[in-house]
Amino acid sequence: MSALALSVLLSLVSAVAYASGAILQEHVATDTPARPYAPLHHGLWWAAVALNGLGAALHVVALAYGPLSVVQPLGALTIVFALPMAALFVGRRAGRTAWRGALMASVGLAGLLALTEGTDRHSLDGGERLYLAAGTFGAVGLLFLVAQLVGRPAVRSMLLAASAGVAFGIASVFTKTVAVDWTSDRPTVRVPSLVVIAVLAAGGLLLSQASYRGAGLAGPLATVTVVNPVVAATVGLTLFGEEFRYGTLGTALALASGVVAAGGLILLTTERLAASRAARQGSVGSSAPAARPPRAPRPRERGSEADAARAQIGERIDVGAVAGPRTHLEVEMRSRAVAGGS
Repeated sequence: MSALALSVLLSLVSAVAYASGAILQEHVATDTPARPYAPLHHGLWWAAVALNGLGAALHVVALAYGPLSVVQPLGALTIVFALPMAALFVGRRAGRTAWRGALMASVGLAGLLALTEGTDRHSLDGGERLYLAAGTFGAVGLLFLVAQLVGRPAVRSMLLAASAGVAFGIASVFTKTVAVDWTSDRPTVRVPSLVVIAVLAAGGLLLSQASYRGAGLAGPLATVTVVNPVVAATVGLTLFGEEFRYGTLGTALALASGVVAAGGLILLTTERLAASRAARQGSVGSSAPAARPPRAPRPRERGSEADAARAQIGERIDVGAVAGPRTHLEVEMRSRAVAGGS
């Protein structure tokens, strides 16, 4: 097997591991709504942590065997794998809008990353790392605070997922810089960078866990899947000297891909908001007051039965009330001459 084929295979297995971990995280969030961040007592949560760690390890190995332009776009398949896997194993089916949004987000992300061209400079000096870490913690904290102020669960989940994606993306950047430092001519290990990686990875995991609470699977997972590499690619373009392929045309195509990915996320958010609105309307409808029982007959209506008990003189018809239970008015028509008739 060639190195390229091995990297593709590892990337696909990594995407499946990430998708499996996300499905377990969403399941745990549904079972333990009171503990949105770290349900340590739940065994499935630790299984999700292990699957996410496996996906990250496979992704790093895939990058060692294959180019970034091939491995990174394959990571977008996580959301594509997660939807059918969730429907198959846990019975959580996604609607057509969610599928369209997930596919749009994946295609836009794949196009954006495929147009990004790397360079040989993949490390940062001490000052750049400090500024990047401070800016990352500030952005993650701001998104978290805004999420706590938002009243709609779907929007709050998207903001938490976006903050998790930022944390994961910058953790990948610091991982790349540490790897370059280790494999350079004068290998060094910078402990502050390792601490930043650990804090961002743990924070991203907790934030992603909270994003699944009350928001389903597709929306938060797609947000993390898109924001993570987009943030990493943005840092690569600004600090690593990377650029888009094909010059101006490549830049325009990259912007179009970004618009497609953003449109997919909007569809996912809209789908979740519509589902939440329908659930609220259903709960209101089920709590509506019961129909009033039939009203009792008016006194005048009761009197009409007594009047019917007296014989009526008419066109050779004797009309009278039949003895017995009066659940309804029973009339017996007898075809005989009545008294006083002809």
